[in-house]
Amino acid sequence: MEIPGGPRERQRRREFAAGLGEFRRTAVLVPEVGGGWWTAEWGGIRWIHAFSDEAALARFAIARGEGDREWSFQRVLGARLLDVAVPALGVPAGVALDAGSPRGMIFPPVAGIVPEAVALDAGIVPEAAALDAGAYATEGRAGA
Repeated sequence: MEIPGGPRERQRRREFAAGLGEFRRTAVLVPEVGGGWWTAEWGGIRWIHAFSDEAALARFAIARGEGDREWSFQRVLGARLLDVAVPALGVPAGVALDAGSPRGMIFPPVAGIVPEAVALDAGIVPEAAALDAGAYATEGRAGA
């Protein structure tokens, strides 16, 4: 049994914070569909799908049974997705990185990840919310 606030939880939070920082600094591939970016709703949240490279996008397309068509995409900094694109959607939104992959991550709409104005937990102490965001990070469960 994991102890709340224990060593494994602290380690998981550190790993999530490192992954978030890396994502914010990295250009990722965002598929284009119908003049916009590919998104999907899951758990009441609109998720912008992003991929770390063309191989990850290809695996996703094949898993969806759409590997035979060409997927156009844009390269976008992770920070731009979180700070500009998520608020522009006007609904609760986050980013799913490498959806369907064993190493996939989600960046949910909570303080410390997206601007506070669009964070679902706005009003909570920002430091605590950012730490709790690590609990939302689930590998390979970002849904399509």
